[in-house]
Amino acid sequence: MIVLKTSKELSLMKEACAISAGALKAAGAAVEPGISTAELDRIAHEYIVRHGATPTFLGYGGFPAAACISINDEVIHGIPSKKRIVQAGDIVSIDTGATFNGYVGDNAATFAAGEISPEAQRLCDVTRESLYEGIKAAVAGGRIGDIGSTIQRYCEERGFSVVREYTGHGVGKEMHEDPSVPNFGTPGRGVRLLPGMTIAIEPMINQGGKEVRQLSDGWTVKTRDGKLSAHFEHTIAITANGPVILTIA
Repeated sequence: MIVLKTSKELSLMKEACAISAGALKAAGAAVEPGISTAELDRIAHEYIVRHGATPTFLGYGGFPAAACISINDEVIHGIPSKKRIVQAGDIVSIDTGATFNGYVGDNAATFAAGEISPEAQRLCDVTRESLYEGIKAAVAGGRIGDIGSTIQRYCEERGFSVVREYTGHGVGKEMHEDPSVPNFGTPGRGVRLLPGMTIAIEPMINQGGKEVRQLSDGWTVKTRDGKLSAHFEHTIAITANGPVILTIA
């Protein structure tokens, strides 16, 4: 069931989203060679708690941390560890969620650890821009397929592939609500976009093939061919005046 939010509920969501965005920004700013993914998680966790919120991811389905941190060929859901040290040239995807006053904010971005290869930079740039292209397509009266097809076309025209097994989603009082928001699809198909809908758009884009595999830890998802993957995400609101990004620090 899709839950449309009132203006009051959107105001509450903005607060949760701002905290999640701040946590992502703080952790992202700390990405550098030599730092552990556990330390990046600590930074995100402490930011969320310091601002009066609860880390949404911690304990969700048994996940053991406040942030998902995925490096290079890891697509999503990487588990932070003291033993996992960021290396020069890595790309580091960080996904954070904050629950505040009963509402959730969810966002992600991929950060460079020092100087990265031109190929890695292009992947990150295209993935980030595909997110904003998808957001522009999220207009009231349109369809979910308008978002996914826009992201898919933008990335595939530039030689990258779109992960199929994982998608964006509705977000509100729960982190995962209806509808599913794929990063691929057909224009004019799918759920109609209505004012008051709040969704997380999150392209997961691979340098090589679209195929992925889950590791034995039950969480970490990697590209099957070992090539790089990037991940960017915003929580947005559908309004009569166009899409509004809520996850702004």
